Amino acid sequence: MQALLDTISRLDKPTDAARVFHGRGGLHPGHEQWALDAFPPVWVLTSFQPVDEATLQTLHTALAARWAQIAPGESLNWVFQCRHERQTETRLMAGAVPEPHVVTERGARYLVHVLKGQNHGLFLDMAEGRQWVREHAAQRKVLNLFAYTCAFSIAALQGGARQVVNVDMSGGAMAIGQQNHPLNGLASGASFLPHDIFKTWGKITRSGPYGLIIVDPPSFQKGSFVATKDYQRLMRRMNELLLPEGQLLLCLNAPELGPDFLQQQMQEAAPELQFERRLDNPASFADVAPERALKVLLYRAPALPPRDA
Repeated sequence: MQALLDTISRLDKPTDAARVFHGRGGLHPGHEQWALDAFPPVWVLTSFQPVDEATLQTLHTALAARWAQIAPGESLNWVFQCRHERQTETRLMAGAVPEPHVVTERGARYLVHVLKGQNHGLFLDMAEGRQWVREHAAQRKVLNLFAYTCAFSIAALQGGARQVVNVDMSGGAMAIGQQNHPLNGLASGASFLPHDIFKTWGKITRSGPYGLIIVDPPSFQKGSFVATKDYQRLMRRMNELLLPEGQLLLCLNAPELGPDFLQQQMQEAAPELQFERRLDNPASFADVAPERALKVLLYRAPALPPRDA
């Protein structure tokens, strides 16, 4: 646990939501169970293995000591979450969590809920994907599949997108997404379809074609999406939904499936779409085995064939 304690001893007072310790990346052998995230003004410490009370007390002491140095007089707020089948819990360890809890990332504002469930409303490892969308969405109609709380929609509209169509079967997540837009001063430009994507192709198609499509599904969600059998079903639809030279962002966070899985599936399902590159992940999510980390692959649709003279 020493590498985690050393990181805590060097913490700066955070402004944006971000990961500060990524044990799962394997850069700190023996610390694979740990992740520490900043959701200002709250720290969230996650363990993927059971943790005893003495260890939690040691970590609390370290956080409290560093917080007293970088934020004297301010309350330390931190949450512990264990994500192991034998010890699943989320516990407020000190201080309080704001309600509503709004965090920032590169000027954008998002509602989060660090005491409810395993997902907090904003996936921190997708920060570079959101930035890419912000930089490339200008004047485009965007389709955001598996929109969750619509963070990609915020980035696209901030980048000048003409329209964003958000689709996700979770009505609760979409409701948060709808709140995120006015938080960022975005009163128009987004629509929300709280439906099962595989049962909504008619509406999705009628709203197209699109200059940019974002596909960011769960890797395994029983009854909803299983990457190994469902991803290719999506890929077969992409070419008909994209404008000529439109771009497609394919995302997958499954350590057991490398980027070659997506590329092989795409080659079989839509070989006309051209692979351009894999986007970098945030430096704070560095991994000794990059093929296990988040995959964000960029594809482009072919141009219209030249007209006959």
